[in-house]
Amino acid sequence: MRSPFALVICLATFLIPSLVHAADKPNIIVLFMDDGGYGDLGSYGHPTISTPHLDQMAQEGMRFTQFYSASPACSASRYSLLTGRLPVRSGFRWVLSPSSDRGIHPKEITIAEGLKSAGYATAAFGKWHLGRPDELLPLAHGFDEYLGFPYSNDMIPPKWVDIPLLEGNEIVELNPDQSKLTKLYTERTIQFIKKNKRGPFFCYLPYAMPHVPLYPGKAHQGQSRRGLYGDVIEEIDWSVGEILKTLKKQGLDKNTLVIFTSDNGPWIIKDEKGGSAGHLRDGKGSTWEGGVREPCIAWWPGEVPAGVVCREPASTMDILPTAFNLAGVMTTQDRSIDGRDITKVLKKSTRKHQRDPLFFYGSRELHAVRVGDWKLHIKTSSQTKIKHFNGKVPLLFNLEEDPSEEWDRAESNPEKVAELQKIIDDHLASLKEEVPYWGDYALKIER
Repeated sequence: MRSPFALVICLATFLIPSLVHAADKPNIIVLFMDDGGYGDLGSYGHPTISTPHLDQMAQEGMRFTQFYSASPACSASRYSLLTGRLPVRSGFRWVLSPSSDRGIHPKEITIAEGLKSAGYATAAFGKWHLGRPDELLPLAHGFDEYLGFPYSNDMIPPKWVDIPLLEGNEIVELNPDQSKLTKLYTERTIQFIKKNKRGPFFCYLPYAMPHVPLYPGKAHQGQSRRGLYGDVIEEIDWSVGEILKTLKKQGLDKNTLVIFTSDNGPWIIKDEKGGSAGHLRDGKGSTWEGGVREPCIAWWPGEVPAGVVCREPASTMDILPTAFNLAGVMTTQDRSIDGRDITKVLKKSTRKHQRDPLFFYGSRELHAVRVGDWKLHIKTSSQTKIKHFNGKVPLLFNLEEDPSEEWDRAESNPEKVAELQKIIDDHLASLKEEVPYWGDYALKIER
């Protein structure tokens, strides 16, 4: 194990000043739904939700069919997006409550901190859910600006305390009208783009919805054939359209990478108020494909080729190393980064992306691993309380042939089961050094 002194040296030199000229650094925008499902967009097969702007974004960019969140729960998945790491590496596993005094680990390096070191202006507008105290909010983790809720939009009275709308660390309003949130966050994003059009800039827009309760804006209420849930998705589609239109009008489209995806699968136990995982099994809270496989569209005219469907696995954890590569931010080797740089995939300069392995964690332990075409479940769970396959484990699926996880191949492929189990065992053994080393900072949240 490294000495504490060695850690200080590594952390101090983690971010090496960028050697890339500012004019060559692309702007980066991440648009992040809350509980959006794989099957909720028109371009992903939904028959009644209208998403013309996202569909056009896919036509002008790249649509992923095997893109994963790092966790089926909101706080943990956001942790991984911003750090490029499995949350378990720092003891972080699931969802924070408003009363928690824990959150994103102070020793982590976020996308915002890395890009800020390379001269980027940085902002976050929307749901944070990675700690409420000031020292855990976005301004403490590399963001120059922040406007939004510190946690989920359902954490309101009478069960919880009044929910604050924050500007930076200051409360602007308690229990605001949530039907104005998507428009508010969109307008602030557009203002930020215009203010920093000389670039480079990084903007993170984590929408409050379609997490319940559902509050579409006035102009979108009652407009979708899918009902209230569809109204919310269609307003998010409007938001994406406004942001892309702004980039084009400001002449920034050819120097801006925009990534649209979701934090985890749909909240299917909410019935018509929840979304759809399409042909995938289960949803939010589970490590079945419906809980972790997300819609994802990447857009960067002139760099990301138009109309491409990427069928190679990728992850929200890949966004950090990709952004750092594009910005010329170099990292030292003081910590494990679970994400992979997918720049060549985005620019389609490689035909095959080696994205192995992908580990899937439930609320407290590892549930599954994917390597190549194969996924092995060693533990399963579901918010629906359904015991898929009568609770049998291990379960083995070939996801290229069976993305719905219908046909268990464990008994007919014992060698593959043993191979993937060894990968799991080796991974868990490797964590024994790192998790105690980081400490139990985030473990205390799970009271």
